[in-house]
Amino acid sequence: MNKPDLHTPIKVAIADDHALFRAGVKTALSVKKDVELIAEADNGMQLLNLLRHIEPDVVLLDIQMPIMDGITTLPEIRKIYPHIKVIILSMHNDHSMISKLMEIGANSYLTKNSDSETIYQAIKTCHEQEFFFNELTNKALLTGLRTKRVEVSAPEDAHLTDKELKILKLMCEEKTTKEIADIVDISPRTVEAIRDKLKFKTGAKSMAGLVMYAVKHGIMEEQ
Repeated sequence: MNKPDLHTPIKVAIADDHALFRAGVKTALSVKKDVELIAEADNGMQLLNLLRHIEPDVVLLDIQMPIMDGITTLPEIRKIYPHIKVIILSMHNDHSMISKLMEIGANSYLTKNSDSETIYQAIKTCHEQEFFFNELTNKALLTGLRTKRVEVSAPEDAHLTDKELKILKLMCEEKTTKEIADIVDISPRTVEAIRDKLKFKTGAKSMAGLVMYAVKHGIMEEQ
């Protein structure tokens, strides 16, 4: 049986123009046996050049950098390396910016004053289950809903089955595919198939879109 993820460290690259911040992240991650920082870049252009030679699982991407910033770099990573998880780092917690970045492909968004354990958890969670939602991203998605309702263009007759509703709730609770499979008593592959069906039914283009759908329709509040 092939289970490389259990033994192979999660490979991480960081793009940030502040050498001191990069050094701090490197030191913090060096004590974690299941994470390995394999590359550092000063800007988005340098990162994209590095990605032609290395294959990280997760990229920590600063928003504000010279030459090529994170906002410009993110769509390029998504287009060329769709399997790489991207965690945005920023000094700011602008809700509209977070919402926009999640919609164009970010897997998480952290402020640069996040502690090292939060950064580590975000790397692990994004690697294992695609997204890391936190109070910041959830508030941003809620704000996005209130100010720009058109972001969720769900057909009103999109009737979700009880199983689909349960799985959507569990996804919003940050459960992994395997955890959901165990709770609902189905295979992980079936969970993934239902997730794709949920996207189709709700009109969501991403997991962030599904969360927004769940919030808009009060699904997360239902007990």
